Amino acid sequence: MSKKSVYVFLFDGFSDWELGYVMPELRKSRLYDLKTFSFDGNSIVSMGGFSIQPDISMGRVDISDMAMLILPGGDAWEEHALGKIVPLVQQVNGANIPIAAICGATVIIADMGFLNDIAHTSNAREYLKAVAPAYKGENNYSESRAVNQANIITASGIAPIEFAREIFKELKLYEDQAIESWYQLFRNGIWIG
Repeated sequence: MSKKSVYVFLFDGFSDWELGYVMPELRKSRLYDLKTFSFDGNSIVSMGGFSIQPDISMGRVDISDMAMLILPGGDAWEEHALGKIVPLVQQVNGANIPIAAICGATVIIADMGFLNDIAHTSNAREYLKAVAPAYKGENNYSESRAVNQANIITASGIAPIEFAREIFKELKLYEDQAIESWYQLFRNGIWIG
């Protein structure tokens, strides 16, 4: 049986540090293939200035092969400059495939109505209300660093460690105790073996 793939969307100006904890663990995993993609498959430059060659273009994303879609933050979400990804996100959500969105990426799923009826988080409740005109989920907003409910993981831009932890749990990347030990190491500098 072939491995499912975790797909990570990359675009010019994406917040590279928000993927800094999750990418190494996914890359070394034997459970999943890790595939990065951009709209056209061409090289992109992250907010931190890293030049990155994605694995594929968005047109080559295969949701029948997808275990999860990861959307990093970046100013382009607030500027509503990434609308071409909406059909793919709708298709992924419709297939009940988990979506993980951090920071500005929560804007698109809020604007699509995905957060209206589930617990979620972002950079702030008022932030979502200001930049996602169709967002109606303020009563379900949580001040938590990361939330996982109904196949949707959301996280604040200041919580890449918690974001990674929720992704690892959802994908069952490791046993629960190993995930907690990993979290304590990176959050608090304590290894609990």
